[in-house]
Amino acid sequence: FPGPPFTHQQTPRKMVYYGQTSCEQDTERYLDVVKYVFSSYKKEVPLVINTMGWVKGEGLLLLIDIIRLLSPSHVVQMDVYDWKAMAPLTPEHVHLTPGLYTKGKQQAKCKQMGMSGAETWKSSEGEGDVSAPEYKLLYVHPEFPRAGVAGEARVHSGILRDMSILGYLGQLQSPDIGAVLPLHSLVPYQVPFSAIALRVIHTDVAPTNIMYAVNASWVGLCRIPEEVRCQTDGPVLLTQTPVCDCLGFGIVRGVEMEKKLYHILTPVPPENLRLVNCLLLGNIAIPNCVLVGQQGVEGEIPYVTSDYNYSI
Repeated sequence: FPGPPFTHQQTPRKMVYYGQTSCEQDTERYLDVVKYVFSSYKKEVPLVINTMGWVKGEGLLLLIDIIRLLSPSHVVQMDVYDWKAMAPLTPEHVHLTPGLYTKGKQQAKCKQMGMSGAETWKSSEGEGDVSAPEYKLLYVHPEFPRAGVAGEARVHSGILRDMSILGYLGQLQSPDIGAVLPLHSLVPYQVPFSAIALRVIHTDVAPTNIMYAVNASWVGLCRIPEEVRCQTDGPVLLTQTPVCDCLGFGIVRGVEMEKKLYHILTPVPPENLRLVNCLLLGNIAIPNCVLVGQQGVEGEIPYVTSDYNYSI
């Protein structure tokens, strides 16, 4: 497809909502998510794995884990101009180097016999290990300065993420060319508290404050295999973040405490929404322009305030 990715978004075959822009805080769940998504790959078509750009410290160890776990046929390593700190990720290097969670093969130790000098004993340590990975390394070294500068990439990724969210929300609009409808004029779905489980991924939120966190938030619409059962009339709260299918995204545009309903805006079709029984809230924010640029609002804009106390 021509044009940047946010202009031609596709519904993925398998998706998990990780809920954070970086995996540094929870690398173990990141690997669990990678394995879960990869387990549905049937090898009927070639697969391109676009790894992230965190290749220092634990990020490099995590990358070695991923190569070891997914067994690719080719690895394309793009070097950074004027930075020689990263070794080429040859099959031998990956085989011997321990990752963050996986072990490297220890090189067999040799011990010479003192008497004859001809006999060599090899320790059995590391024997029975898997053989060295077999992939072709394609090494690309850029010849122009500032290639791969991290700071700029972080800013650009934030802009592209906002554009992706805006492109996704564009599916809520009418296909007819005309005025763009503000979110507050679109009709939301009503979802009972008892029908859906809640989980905040990136931080601990007290149960008494959970609705403040969820209101006006970007959420992953997910499906957990367990049936949601509600003993009380309050919200159903999960104690751990599940690794489960995500069917799409939405905005909780209101919480009706009296009738115990979430009001959710989403372009996910009704036949898929019937499968959703879990809302996951991460630290992915709705782009500011969505909230600030609401047209046709008289007086205060919903969810936006200028009366903010910075000392809090």
